[in-house]
Amino acid sequence: MNFLRRVLGLSSDANITPTEEGIHITQGQSPSLTTMPEESVVVTPPPSSNVVANKSDTAPAAPVPTKEMAQTKVEVGTRPLPPLEVVVPVPGQRLQFGQLSNVGMVRSNNQDSILSIVASTTSNDQLPDFGLFIVADGMGGHLEGERASAIATRIVARHVISEIYGAILDQQMNDPERPSIAEVLRAAVQKANDAVTEEIPDGGTTVTVTVVLGDMAYIAHVGDSRAYMITDDGIEQITRDHSLVQRLIELDQLTPEEAPDHPQRNVLYRALGQSDSLDVDAITRRLPPRARLLLCSDGLWNMVSEDHIQAVLAKHHQAQTACEELVKMANDRGGPDNISMIVVQVPG
Repeated sequence: MNFLRRVLGLSSDANITPTEEGIHITQGQSPSLTTMPEESVVVTPPPSSNVVANKSDTAPAAPVPTKEMAQTKVEVGTRPLPPLEVVVPVPGQRLQFGQLSNVGMVRSNNQDSILSIVASTTSNDQLPDFGLFIVADGMGGHLEGERASAIATRIVARHVISEIYGAILDQQMNDPERPSIAEVLRAAVQKANDAVTEEIPDGGTTVTVTVVLGDMAYIAHVGDSRAYMITDDGIEQITRDHSLVQRLIELDQLTPEEAPDHPQRNVLYRALGQSDSLDVDAITRRLPPRARLLLCSDGLWNMVSEDHIQAVLAKHHQAQTACEELVKMANDRGGPDNISMIVVQVPG
């Protein structure tokens, strides 16, 4: 059980109970949403919201000093893992991906950065397929945003390759002294945050990073770039947007239908480059056979509905072809922002 706690990044008070359906996990304490420093506020937030970054090109509203900022606790439940499904790769059935980034129809430069690395081996060691996928959406002036996203992507990738894939090759993943995969991902994003804060003081970036190891996906996330899982049962948004409108929805002050037209829809309360300390969401999902993961910037999901995304992925067996059609759909709807995505195809 301690091995499962370490691999899944659970604390020591997590209860792990085997059942006929699989494994049931309960976690003792829920994380809290950290209040950002007062000098970061750029618009007047609603109760329990602290806004730190605006992704639009327009100048933000004048800062409004706030003496006291409420700290809101977010209750996060841990869902039971689905029943184990054994995936035995055969020739031609390996982890595959497609990726595409497009400037869109309005912007003059592309501030998004994406990265994909896949390693598949055939040897006596029977190493699982390994995949690293990153989407980062920069924000700031003409160059600051694209530099911020590029720095974040590079630093996260370097840390993950060293600490996770290096450990796989050295056969050290079972070392009880090693940090969990979730801890490694959080550390990688924090390193990127430190670099962006120091090198790009007027810029920032979102980041959504996924490590696929066998049939498990480990995700770390800050901002409003998203990760979805698409299966035969439908499409699920795995990540939670760290945006003002999402907080308003959670506080029942805004409906999802009103969010796309809200004047502060581009405002984030959590992003890299905004503060020395950073809360990083970490999520773990088991990937059923033939599932697909989609990592994308808001240039896609703001313009293409989840139903249309699911339909495109269901129609195309080739991940790259699906990426090309999704970019075209976003541009056909006006393409007001950069459009970036990675589609990961799980074997089965």
